[in-house]
Amino acid sequence: MRSFVGVLSAAAAALMVVSFLSAADEKVPLDKVPKKVMDAVKARFPGAEITSVEKETENGKVVYDIELKQKGTKYEMDILEDGTVVEIEKEIAVKDLPEAVTKALEAKYPKATIKEAMEMTKVNGKEEKLYGYELEIVTADKKKLELEIAPDGKILKTEKSEEDEK
Repeated sequence: MRSFVGVLSAAAAALMVVSFLSAADEKVPLDKVPKKVMDAVKARFPGAEITSVEKETENGKVVYDIELKQKGTKYEMDILEDGTVVEIEKEIAVKDLPEAVTKALEAKYPKATIKEAMEMTKVNGKEEKLYGYELEIVTADKKKLELEIAPDGKILKTEKSEEDEK
């Protein structure tokens, strides 16, 4: 009986590892990106240079995370397999952040340095709505974090920067 429980525990642990690995982002070469996804990028950003493509599963749906540059500005897009654009992020200058966002950051992380600021826009058909700002910061104690802050200054999400995890 004890060995059966041990085998069952090992199987459960292996299943958890496989689930975790399948949830990880997967780099995708440009020639393997579905045509509908590429068409959506080209329609929104004609002539843009695609710098990175990752495939991930969110809420049971396959999403392509596209990083690109157009006219010197960095953008990111989340696009479903069928070509539906879900979100667009646009790099902006730190000085262009709303005062509520910078005040919230200063209150939560005094003396933090902003390394990158992106406007986050949800896309629903032809409608686009700014819903927040993604900030990559370095705190006063040198921790690298990624924050999502609503335009009104409410902190929506805080996580360790991927760069810090490497």
